[in-house]
Amino acid sequence: MFDKVLVANRGEIAVRVMRACEELGIDTVAVYSEADKDSGHVRYADEAYNVGPARAADSYLDHEAVVDAAKKADADAIHPGYGFLAENAAFAGKVEETEGVKWIGPSADSMEQLGEKTHARKTMREADVPIVPGTTDPVEDPAEVTEFGEEHGYPIAIKAEGGGGGRGMKVVRSAEEAEDQLESAKREGEAYFDNDNVYLERYLENPRHIEVQIIADHHGNVRHLGERDCSLQRRHQKVIEEGPSPALTDELREEIAEAARRGADAAGYYNAGTFEFLVEEDTEREGGELLGPETNFYFLEVNTRIQVEHTVTEELTDIDIVKSQIRVAQDEELGFSQDEVELEGHAMEFRINAENAANDFAPATGGDLETYDPPGGIGVRLDDALRQGDELVTDYDSMVAKLIVHGSDREECIVRSQRALAEYDIEGIPTIIPFHRLMLEDDAFVAGTHTTKYLDHTLDPERIEEAQEKWGGKTDSTAGDDEEVVERQFTVEVNGKRFEVDLEERGAAAIPTAGASGGSGGQKPQPAGGDSGGSDGAAADAEGGSVTAEMQGTILDVNVQAGDEVAAGDVVCVLEAMKMENDVVADRGGTVSQVAVAEGDSVDMGDVLVAFE
Repeated sequence: MFDKVLVANRGEIAVRVMRACEELGIDTVAVYSEADKDSGHVRYADEAYNVGPARAADSYLDHEAVVDAAKKADADAIHPGYGFLAENAAFAGKVEETEGVKWIGPSADSMEQLGEKTHARKTMREADVPIVPGTTDPVEDPAEVTEFGEEHGYPIAIKAEGGGGGRGMKVVRSAEEAEDQLESAKREGEAYFDNDNVYLERYLENPRHIEVQIIADHHGNVRHLGERDCSLQRRHQKVIEEGPSPALTDELREEIAEAARRGADAAGYYNAGTFEFLVEEDTEREGGELLGPETNFYFLEVNTRIQVEHTVTEELTDIDIVKSQIRVAQDEELGFSQDEVELEGHAMEFRINAENAANDFAPATGGDLETYDPPGGIGVRLDDALRQGDELVTDYDSMVAKLIVHGSDREECIVRSQRALAEYDIEGIPTIIPFHRLMLEDDAFVAGTHTTKYLDHTLDPERIEEAQEKWGGKTDSTAGDDEEVVERQFTVEVNGKRFEVDLEERGAAAIPTAGASGGSGGQKPQPAGGDSGGSDGAAADAEGGSVTAEMQGTILDVNVQAGDEVAAGDVVCVLEAMKMENDVVADRGGTVSQVAVAEGDSVDMGDVLVAFE
């Protein structure tokens, strides 16, 4: 068994992995950015290492910094969680090449083969797994897009080879859109995945999103753990996941699961992974009617990592997937056969995001958890890292926690979920709990007839606003706004080893430094606010006017330079926020005096992007 595992992630998934390690008798190591120095995963770990500033590219995505932390901690394995470096084959390869450190995940070769979508499509086609009509080689020219449209019809999906979750995907509905959408998809692919290769697929108008959990060992044993239905999505981002699917017959569910197992076996895949499929929905289907084995389903992609929603499968099967990952990485065989995998009851996962669903799911820009009182009771599980009094870190994703509810059947699961969400008390920040409560009373969701397009094209936004008014709690935090924070640096010596220590004093006079001696160590940090920044932010001389960021995000493209003449309405840069590209336009004309940002920069709301004379 490993002695010490470094978790190359943050937040609730880092704590989830650490809990599994603790139960296996394994010590844990956290990595954190300057923005996360007071975060929950740092408190939970046995030891923690700072890997850089708030910007993810300079901390959590820094290969060298993460591997160096593992070496310093004498960790013998790295678990990547999900997101960040979890599907980065180059990083996995670097870990594999590091003496004394194991990678808890699929091999770098498998990640490259299946993580890049064109390779995955070829592998699945050879394994007789149905794939959506599309290309298996990268597309470079807009003419290729229009030719595909002429052959297969519109709309067409242009997808980044390394993409997922809607990033790097653009929909082309006519030949006139081909050039702009191709350029946009390639730009997102380069910005987020360091890979501007894209491919084409026929765009399915009303699909269900069904995924199959796979676990495989180094000895050729491949098991599927049933399916999850992730059809309730907003802009291709999952919101509620459940299992088993309320729309499939047992025959169709087994066909899809076996296709996933066949694909994993053909690819020589091991460790945990998720095979995702699109299932063509019958738009005339009513509640109670199920999709049978005659229904078309198509391979979508493989997520070569553990998923956010792995918890649904754990509740259904009573199999700890994270522990299985760790055991597989140590060359152990799976301890169960396919016939022994049974799904009991029904489970749902609710992503508790710090967003205001009534305001187009706008993410919170800050705040403190003045009240944080999670639900409990039979069949209720909570995966989180925050505690009451913590300050919300807004430099990364908006997920605060995951609420997972299990019942004997879907009806009981829905009723229990309604109870648990009503108990979940969070004040100080907005969350999408009111939206979840609305969905549990929504006819289409309760009937299981919703598709991936339901939220974006069918649900009346006024219903979301009404739910927010009805169930939304206090979302503005004022405590501590004027609290003085004094930070001092000390050099201390513990057992002959020198340490540089940063200490903060809140709401009190400055800490005297004369005669200071080393403090006690060994205790995990207690909940505290902390600096949610770490980014310098954009700054510019804006005397003559400026364009500022209306939301937190990442600069994908800059369209102007100093000296350029712009008119009102001209696009000065492209900002990605909430996985959507947003054109940032000038509200007045003038001469650009300074450009304060560059491609790839992270910005906060209110940061100056471009200044005018």
